[in-house]
Amino acid sequence: MCPYVRPIKTETKFVILMHPKEFRKIKNGTGHLTHLSLPNSELFIGIDFTEHKQVNALIDDTGNSCYLLYPSKKSILLNDNRISEDGKNGVIFILDATWDCSRKMLRLSRNLQALEHISFKHTKRSQYEIKKQPQEHCLSTIESTLCVLELLNDKRDEAVAPEKLEAFLHPFKRMIAYQKGRIDKTGSSYGDCVRFKKHYH
Repeated sequence: MCPYVRPIKTETKFVILMHPKEFRKIKNGTGHLTHLSLPNSELFIGIDFTEHKQVNALIDDTGNSCYLLYPSKKSILLNDNRISEDGKNGVIFILDATWDCSRKMLRLSRNLQALEHISFKHTKRSQYEIKKQPQEHCLSTIESTLCVLELLNDKRDEAVAPEKLEAFLHPFKRMIAYQKGRIDKTGSSYGDCVRFKKHYH
């Protein structure tokens, strides 16, 4: 899928914290595609990031304003608020994991617990057709990142050209099309694919 990646330059640094289970999903993991699409991003693999040197260096840097993309009662809603601070670099940490695994990552990572949470409201349906979502409006990592970029653009925390945003999901869509094509060749139905992952791995 690499030839389909359309990188976007951002002022905001995105740090993708990937659960080891997601790292092994090389055929359908969207965290990898998100990282490749954002030159100003880093990707780290693990579960407990409490003692992670690179993560702590970013958090401890007084020139950074760090946030964790995670819905909570106290999260800052990006639909209504700006998060930029004059003279500081915006850093957004994203947990790339299932909801159950992300909860465990946050529970173990004491440094992440101390960060302000950000979240967003949306009415989009995930285009991740080869994977069943736990709830109606759950999005993949790359789709969630696009929502964040769109809202940062709206609040003028970013200035990404609209055509760049429109192309951001291109590798994701190509991945889905490719895997659906492989499913069709095996004669398996989409329902079979959801129930038995071996049909598309």
